[in-house]
Amino acid sequence: MNSIEEFGAYRERMNKKMMEAPNNKIMKRIFSLDTLTYQDGALDARTKEMLGLVASMVLRCDDCIKYHLQQCYQLGLNTEEVMEIFGVANVVGGTIVIPHTRRGLEFWEDLNTQPKV
Repeated sequence: MNSIEEFGAYRERMNKKMMEAPNNKIMKRIFSLDTLTYQDGALDARTKEMLGLVASMVLRCDDCIKYHLQQCYQLGLNTEEVMEIFGVANVVGGTIVIPHTRRGLEFWEDLNTQPKV
């Protein structure tokens, strides 16, 4: 199993557990809000995913970075665009973001080596 499959399987398994847990109305609402947030509106979904990626990098959340990279990949961003996003995140977040950029770039490269669907 590669890094993309591992991330997807883990995320799916744990999200299912969270959704099935008792008294999880708040988590269900958070998931719903997250889904609604990234839909087209005054800003298109592509722009929102780029913003989500920068915010995730600055907050140093590797799972979030992977998620937003997958979304950016599915929305057709190219490596040049992603590298500019990484640059913005590092300017805003400082050099502490560099390790997350390394891991993000590795995941992006993995995404770009998978067969196109």
